[in-house]
Formats: sequence, structure tokens, C-alpha cells
Amino acid sequence: MTELELIFSMLGEASTTAIVKTKNPKEFIQNKVAAKQGGRIAGDARKVLEIKTGEKVVSKDNYLHEGKKTGQLNKGKKK
Repeated sequence: MTELELIFSMLGEASTTAIVKTKNPKEFIQNKVAAKQGGRIAGDARKVLEIKTGEKVVSKDNYLHEGKKTGQLNKGKKK
């Protein structure tokens, strides 16, 4: 994931958490609604940025392949 993908993912999670804290849903359906609302906030923000920049936020790139390799994620994996 790119840095922006991570940021928008975190925005969706934080938005959902804030909605859950204020609405205090008790049932699955209520939590599902809160999750969709939080995701929509992040999705709308992503779309606005894409319109303003003319570039897509979502990519197929792996964030660790952008020069930030730690080597720790590959331990134990067979090639």
C-alpha cells in the first residue's frame, strides 16, 4: 500500500470508531451501518483528492517495495 492508501484506510477506521463511540450501537446491523458510514467518509475524501490531483490513490504497488524494505516481512516465507 502507498502512504495515501494507508492514510485513507486509517481515516475510515478512525471515522468508524468515532461514530460507534457517539452512537453506541448494540446490534450487528447498527454496527454494520456505522462501519459503512465510516468507510463512506474515507471513500468520499479519497475521491475528492483524486479529482483535485487527477491521479488515482489506489495502486497495485506494495508500500515496502518503495525503498522502505525491512526484510522482516519475508522471514519464514518460502520462495
